[in-house]
Amino acid sequence: MQLFVGLGNPGGKYAGNRHNIGFMALDRIAEDHGFGPWKGKFQGEITEGLLGREKVLLLKPMTFMNNSGQSVGEAMRFYKLTPADVTVFHDELDLAPGKLRLKQGGGHAGHNGLRSIHQHIGAEYQRVRMGVGHPGHKDKVAPYVLSDFAKADQGWLDDVLRGCADGAPELAAGEGGKFQNAVALRVNPPRNKDSATGKASDKPAPASGSQAAAAQKAQQMKAAADARDRRTPLQKLKDKFR
Repeated sequence: MQLFVGLGNPGGKYAGNRHNIGFMALDRIAEDHGFGPWKGKFQGEITEGLLGREKVLLLKPMTFMNNSGQSVGEAMRFYKLTPADVTVFHDELDLAPGKLRLKQGGGHAGHNGLRSIHQHIGAEYQRVRMGVGHPGHKDKVAPYVLSDFAKADQGWLDDVLRGCADGAPELAAGEGGKFQNAVALRVNPPRNKDSATGKASDKPAPASGSQAAAAQKAQQMKAAADARDRRTPLQKLKDKFR
């Protein structure tokens, strides 16, 4: 079993915050891949399911961000997992909005959720760093991450979350590059150039071999996910707490 952890703060007050993008990613993965209802356990909310051929437990710690490691450590001990089995989705100030990077091990860079996880399980787990941008000064960081995403962010945010769901089976299979490609296909779909004008057109760029197969699969998953729910992430969160 693998453990995917999304970081955030519990309750409707924080639901739309930048700090809660990890919760949002897990909600999207659970919905798009038919996971069961969320249940309370390990000081958090959990649901189990399959991503491709891999059994995965999704965990949203309900301990508040600064104590996330308590929940993660408890789940790890129960299932006898190692840090190598854990992937954490979290907000990343050092990446521009819409950017996403994978990282294995390393420091917590002052992120309180990661700091807590370090204290409880060590540093050798995988992170999905989800860019939210930086407010420009360290004194503005706390109010920035504890504020809701702006309306102007909804386009790229929805693309990133859907991309995470599209690529989740590849992430579970250890194919980090393919996972990041799935997100990139959502955020920056390939565009072909018009032969007459030399300008980019809305037609997909041609691909061949494995690239074509991967692109086709991503497009199929995108179409299926889009057909299921056209609400924005913030609309979904607001509906959840009504």
